[in-house]
Amino acid sequence: MIATKGYAAQSPATDLAPWDFERREVGPHDVQFDILFCGVCHSDLHQVNNDWFPGIFPMVPGHEIVGRVVKVGAHVTKFKVGDLAGTGCMVDSCQVCENCKQDLEQYCLEGNTQTYNDRERDGKTPTYGGYSNTIVVREEFVLHVSDKLDLAAVAPLLCAGITTYSPLRHWKVGAGHKLAVLGLGGLGHMAVKFGVAFGAEVTVLSTSPAKEEDAKKLGAHHFVVTTDPEQVKAARGTFDFILDTVSAEHDFNMYLSLLRTNGVHICVGVPPKPAEIAAFSLLGGRKSLAGSGIGGIAETQEMLDFCAEKGIVSEIEMIDIKDIQSAYDRMVKGDVRYRFVIDIATLK
Repeated sequence: MIATKGYAAQSPATDLAPWDFERREVGPHDVQFDILFCGVCHSDLHQVNNDWFPGIFPMVPGHEIVGRVVKVGAHVTKFKVGDLAGTGCMVDSCQVCENCKQDLEQYCLEGNTQTYNDRERDGKTPTYGGYSNTIVVREEFVLHVSDKLDLAAVAPLLCAGITTYSPLRHWKVGAGHKLAVLGLGGLGHMAVKFGVAFGAEVTVLSTSPAKEEDAKKLGAHHFVVTTDPEQVKAARGTFDFILDTVSAEHDFNMYLSLLRTNGVHICVGVPPKPAEIAAFSLLGGRKSLAGSGIGGIAETQEMLDFCAEKGIVSEIEMIDIKDIQSAYDRMVKGDVRYRFVIDIATLK
């Protein structure tokens, strides 16, 4: 077993703190890489708090992971020692179901294996995430990372990036489309960058007027303050797509009114309570309410390659791992522009 240092929550009632644990030895199909940076996702906080479902504790969060390969298994062909590598939200799947064979491992019919707060395919061994100094992952779920970009700013692409890239690609959002990005946070700021890069006319929808300047700096063409009735009225029936990144409760019916005929409202945020959707909000204009998770491995690699080509990374604030609880507190308040990233060198 491989001795590993990390930060873990021992229960939903305890703060994250140093915790030593063991990872499996590198098998014939595994890649081990020492972690350099790990992004802090809002879902880390949700899972530590048991907001969505009972967690597996001790829990080591983190699924936006970038590092450098230190060991490969005998049958590994795509990586060698010294390569940069990344891992996102999943570390395995059945690999044989209909969805997995279509490079949709994120929708594995047997359930993919999440990077943390899950169990390996044996159904027994807990998975531990990137708030740690090293990780062992099956080769098929390790991604190549370019050395052309700031590695710390690349880390959030493994979740925030692919979560917004995948639906925009699936619905073929691009030139000639009017795209609204609902919420300008960790996900929303990446949606703006991708929407602009794909050629869409991008509008940010936000309750915070103070974010307009940032939205424009990120490339957004327009900004609508959704607490201003006049601005909302002017925006009705204007968008082809709304990419909804908001994880707080909000009025879906109001936002559906902003779509054009045949418009699509795509949910990637996860509010804590089910939304109430009036049938007429959909019927009046043949509108669709859809959802999207992360992308598959092939699509995630496509995104990383696209970002390297276009120079796209996340806007980040680097933190020491000992400051993770204060980062969580700030994240709840929306006090981050736009993603915290842990410098794992601070894990002693």
